[in-house]
Amino acid sequence: MYDQIQKAERSRSREQILIERLPCTFAVCKVEDYSKVNLSGAFCFLQKTDEENSLVCLSDQIPENVTEVQDGWRAFRVKGQMDFSLIGILAGIATVLADEAISIFAISTFNTDYILVDEEDFEKAADVLKNAGYLMQ
Repeated sequence: MYDQIQKAERSRSREQILIERLPCTFAVCKVEDYSKVNLSGAFCFLQKTDEENSLVCLSDQIPENVTEVQDGWRAFRVKGQMDFSLIGILAGIATVLADEAISIFAISTFNTDYILVDEEDFEKAADVLKNAGYLMQ
């Protein structure tokens, strides 16, 4: 009984989450440094650690100093600015997609989350999210 209540609550909360399908194609890259990255592009996600310099950018914005690249990603954006106190938004989306064997690459910004999937899985992912109760745009 408790599990059924939890599932119903998750379903209701999904109905309030609007997910936007972005029309562009993305590349996930490792770069030597960020000197050749177009920082004025519409999308440019930089991640730097002690081991790597990563970049997610539009496919037509891949810099010449990449050392590795995986192209052909499509993205969904959780619409609206999310409060930091919200719990489980990304986990819920990831779980729904994982249950259908759809791999994701997630990016969080100050305002919201982006979920990248392989271009071949994009339409299936949109259908899966819609069928799970998420509002799709």
